[in-house]
Amino acid sequence: MSLSLSSKVRVVLVETTHPGNIGGVARAMKTMGLRRLSLVSPKTFPSAYATARAAGADDILYHARVSDSLGEALAGSALIIGSSSRVRHIPWPELTPRECARRVVEQTAQGEVAIVFGRESSGLTNEELERCNGVVRIPTDESFRSLNVAAAVQIIGYEIQMAAMSARDSAAELTESPVTSEEMEMFYTHLRKALIEIDFLDEFAPKLLMRRLRRLFNRAQPDRSEVNILRGMLTAAQRVVRR
Repeated sequence: MSLSLSSKVRVVLVETTHPGNIGGVARAMKTMGLRRLSLVSPKTFPSAYATARAAGADDILYHARVSDSLGEALAGSALIIGSSSRVRHIPWPELTPRECARRVVEQTAQGEVAIVFGRESSGLTNEELERCNGVVRIPTDESFRSLNVAAAVQIIGYEIQMAAMSARDSAAELTESPVTSEEMEMFYTHLRKALIEIDFLDEFAPKLLMRRLRRLFNRAQPDRSEVNILRGMLTAAQRVVRR
């Protein structure tokens, strides 16, 4: 995860009862590239239990911000997403972890994001959820919905990591020059000629091979660099058979 993204995403834990859970969250955050932890009225912090469970993520604990109120912990956030496993009487806009992650990555281009996790026993209150722009719900077995807060943070952190990687890949693809239809026709001409030379295509009985190959490459939509690689491979194969 990029430094700019990790600096704009904060994990907020509300009234955590057991300090070991704070340490577990710190460890989960660090493995997924998240750095900012905010604690709202934790029962016990700092704590040796938290440090032990952090297992090397002591820096997350050291820089954790402790607040007396949720409002203080959320200050400056442009997008706030609350985590909840319970179905509420008044529905909030609900997101899957994947949808949540996409929104988080998109929002960090404009501002900061807070993802809020509630108490181990009861989660977030309705009043606390009213501060949120949406609710993320992690799908679990209906007969056993209990999910440790560190595990929940790990899941959301993983999805954010994957969404960030996908965004980077998409941005990289956009930097490649698109191939024109004329260039693709030149490639198909080259492909047909090379396949004939290596005795893979019968020039007088081609059947549907070229049509199927056209469908394949049109579906793949190779960029200019990829087409150049393919044509280089065809040229190399032609050199071999011409010796």
